[in-house]
Amino acid sequence: MNKYLLSLTACALALSANAQQGKTLTEKDYERAESFLSYNTEPFIDNGSVRPNWLANDQFSYTVRTAKGTQTYLVDPLKKTKTPAANNQNGAGQARRNTAGPNEVVSPDGKKAVFIKDYNLWVKDLASGKETQLTTDGIKDYGYATDNAGWTHSDAPIVRWSPDSKKLTTFQQDQRHVKDMYLVTTNVGAPKLKAWKYPLPGDKEIATIRRVIIDVESPKVISLNIAPDQHRGTLSDDIASSGTFDDIDWKADGSEMAFVSTSRDHKNEKFRIANASTGAVREVFEETVKTQYESGQGTINWRYLSDTKEIIWYSERDDWGHLYLYDATTGKVKNQITKGNFVVTKLIQVDEKNRTLYFIACGRDAANPYFSHFYKIGFNGKGLTDLTPESGNHQLTFSPSNLYFIDSYSKPDVPATIVLRNLKGELLINLEKTDVSRLTAQGWKAPIPVALKAGDGKTDIYGLVFTPTKMEAGKKYPVIDYIYPGPQGGSVGNWSFVASRGDNQALAELGFIVVVMEGTSNPNRSKSFHDMSYGNMAINTLPDQIAAIRQLSVKYPMDTTKVGIWGHSGGGFATAAAMFRYPDFFKVGISESGNHDNRNYEDDWGERYNGLLENTDYEAQANQNYAKNLKGKLMLVHGMMDDNVPPYNTLLVVEALEKANKSFDLVIFPNSTHGFGQYSPYMMRRRWDYFVKNLLGAEPPHDYQMKGPRLR
Repeated sequence: MNKYLLSLTACALALSANAQQGKTLTEKDYERAESFLSYNTEPFIDNGSVRPNWLANDQFSYTVRTAKGTQTYLVDPLKKTKTPAANNQNGAGQARRNTAGPNEVVSPDGKKAVFIKDYNLWVKDLASGKETQLTTDGIKDYGYATDNAGWTHSDAPIVRWSPDSKKLTTFQQDQRHVKDMYLVTTNVGAPKLKAWKYPLPGDKEIATIRRVIIDVESPKVISLNIAPDQHRGTLSDDIASSGTFDDIDWKADGSEMAFVSTSRDHKNEKFRIANASTGAVREVFEETVKTQYESGQGTINWRYLSDTKEIIWYSERDDWGHLYLYDATTGKVKNQITKGNFVVTKLIQVDEKNRTLYFIACGRDAANPYFSHFYKIGFNGKGLTDLTPESGNHQLTFSPSNLYFIDSYSKPDVPATIVLRNLKGELLINLEKTDVSRLTAQGWKAPIPVALKAGDGKTDIYGLVFTPTKMEAGKKYPVIDYIYPGPQGGSVGNWSFVASRGDNQALAELGFIVVVMEGTSNPNRSKSFHDMSYGNMAINTLPDQIAAIRQLSVKYPMDTTKVGIWGHSGGGFATAAAMFRYPDFFKVGISESGNHDNRNYEDDWGERYNGLLENTDYEAQANQNYAKNLKGKLMLVHGMMDDNVPPYNTLLVVEALEKANKSFDLVIFPNSTHGFGQYSPYMMRRRWDYFVKNLLGAEPPHDYQMKGPRLR
């Protein structure tokens, strides 16, 4: 009897303790968190950006929001003046020809536009509307200028016009033997099947391109006398940007066309010059690397200087991304142009007359290697000058003549200062200084930049920490790690000031410390840094994330027994890998749209960063093979019409978890693509709920409805 009473007493005490520890978050708590999302923070920022409306002679107008309303200014770079103007003057920009359709590419002279019809290329005279067929032998899966390889696709043609508007270069894309990918809609009645060409790593057949030059005025198709190229570019397999055929540079008179052919595994690049009249191709030089070649960060950085028979070439051969000057006749290096422990990211302008290059680079700002600055240097490698010397990340907008630029510089925790400069770097006009005083008055605070050591204990890594605006003394907070492992990007991404970075601060307000770290193998550092996970993407920067959290816990009140992680796409891959490979460290994970097995993701991604299937153990990297190790709480999420990362990537993990008798949570969006579109607010709320319940140990408000922008 006494034992029974003791048991009842123990149960009562336990229930009482749980009741005291348990916490229920209210709608007010979620409303406060939502107030830190961008649509609620941006209205409190004054003088925050300059979006120029360019007028004649590089003059421009712009409108800014102030605490009292809006104000428009007129700026004259030549006179170095900024004068108030009537607000209704904004928008009176230069007139532009606008008679081309949405899937047409207009010639440089604005008189013609090309488009695709029945797998062939046509040209339209924009004045008369007359249409002329340029090619005749295009057929299904072997059409001209088609933009439909892999997960990027549109109905617009992929071409590059010659500067004189008389020729263009494009390709006939061969996908006749490429495998199909299938998705099925969810609807009342019969579902609709979506099928498109989507090669995978290791496939014998991938898309190839037969390069051609078209004399538009004749018209005449000239085939280049080389074998078809793999559907690859020096940046990725997406060989087009905004309808423009990448890795192409025409001679001004249209007589020659320089181009680069990229091997399937991105390890070999061939620089070639084609005779635009005959199709004869001259091999100039080639570069072969051990891992993967890239020509810059988001921008192709090589140029063909036909007048001087020279080439500006980008290479990481000395472990840093730099520019080299080549002799286009001999194919030999004349000299290295940029040199040092920094990375040229974007070649902006080539001044052939004064033999000067203008470019953006990272790595020379002592405060943070990711801060980008704008530089100039001579072709001979002399006269390196920082045209934007203030510490911070510089974002530039150039005038139509490229003689002036608007420079907005900031740091993640320092709002932007916006100035106008000329190409000498001279500061002409102070335009705006961002004012966040009204936002700060609302309780907002900036994230904290941190510098730490990677998982190897010696490599420097950088990131941001988000803490609750109101922290309780003596309390330890669960940790949420937001992750995007790249390798083409990173978790932080933009190092400029942004009032809201996704829902990082919103999550912090719910009772967490949120960590966002750039890890090894993310770009904008040295080649060796970027390649640290080459051949094994399953590393996913996870040792760096763990090392960072352990270091941060010494300074911040973190409860490292309660660490959560979430990410989307590559971050979804990384999240599941974290839960399966480090189950004693990561306790709660939300894996969205993950490419869990790169044998089941588009061919170029894995073959670029992992190597060809026959040379790399893709099997050892697949998340489903480690699902049996799950100990914590895992939510898997995917859109069932995802044409980027097909949903069967997640379903493979689902099946493996079920085979292993593991409990997990699954959210699907039946008709959503890679992002969740109209369901994004729903997914955010589910993410908050999942961490609140399983990591914070609290009860979220039932089915909270995101309210969107608050009325002011």
